[in-house]
Amino acid sequence: MTAAQEVSGSASAGIRASGELAELARKVLPRAAYEFYAAGSDEEISVGEAAAAWRGRRLLPRVLRDVSSVETDVDLLGTRLASPVLAGPTAFHRMAHDEGETATAAGVAAAGSLLVLSSRATRHPEDVAAVAGPWWYQVYWLRDAEITRRQVDRAVAAGARALVLTVDAPYVPPRATSGLPLPLPEDDELCRSVGIGTRLPGWEQDPSLGLDAIGRLHRMSGLPVLVKGVLRADDARACVAAGAAGLIVSNHGGRQLDRAVSSADALPAVAAAVGTEVPVLVDGGIRTGTDVLVALALGARAVLLGRPVVWSLALGGAVGVTTLLDSYRAQLATSMALAGCARLADIDGELLYGGP
Repeated sequence: MTAAQEVSGSASAGIRASGELAELARKVLPRAAYEFYAAGSDEEISVGEAAAAWRGRRLLPRVLRDVSSVETDVDLLGTRLASPVLAGPTAFHRMAHDEGETATAAGVAAAGSLLVLSSRATRHPEDVAAVAGPWWYQVYWLRDAEITRRQVDRAVAAGARALVLTVDAPYVPPRATSGLPLPLPEDDELCRSVGIGTRLPGWEQDPSLGLDAIGRLHRMSGLPVLVKGVLRADDARACVAAGAAGLIVSNHGGRQLDRAVSSADALPAVAAAVGTEVPVLVDGGIRTGTDVLVALALGARAVLLGRPVVWSLALGGAVGVTTLLDSYRAQLATSMALAGCARLADIDGELLYGGP
């Protein structure tokens, strides 16, 4: 049993959508695990700016609207969810909890949400699918394309409903960690395959990838393909023209190109570029339900959480993840009511002081 699991019974009661989760998780995680999850690249400027970019927005609430009942449910690619707050793809969950991604998936399902399973997961898709609700599978197109095909085939067979092609990581830059070995299970074949320092060259991302990969991935799987890592309007239009079923505005949690613009600042132009043609999602620095409200007002259909899900997993296992997502939903509902929005369709750019 990990230190995190020993305290999960008491710690999960304090889990909520806030900026305080990281410090709570730091106290229970092994140092190397915490550093891996928390680190950004280079000077960590983008990491530091992420949350502040959402908090810098100001709202113009509407009054005298009937908000006696507030609805947060949303439809995404044909799947109905309890709220527009999803669990994004993050790697190596067994460093945070012995059950790893199976605990994450169970917690997400109990909250009526959706999990995007990382291709660097430390549990097999079949094991995750056995306890998950609706889930998507995140894909890196690898130098060894046959490995990519096998991963995709396995995810499709296990029941993934969509694929999320991550395109902002042609290379992985150095990150701000102490370099301590990651506490991955040494006897686990999957962990050895995807682990830092044990990954074979064929498992690295293919830096020659082009727009045609979107169509190739769709034909390979028969599933809708969302493209994650889009920050520019012209890239957004090109991805949709190439067949993307959705876009995820993301700077990879500040872990790739440092000084890349924050997701909050990039979102309005991307959303405007594609309109209602495909859903636009966003991640990066979203710490409260009011952040979610701002993201929706800026044009997002839904948001994804990265680090907060891992922190909650470390603190409370599956129950911790459910508690976190329920907290985001409750905070969003309160913020919507105070802003005069009874349903998600009421949220638009006119809620923002100064506009999107």
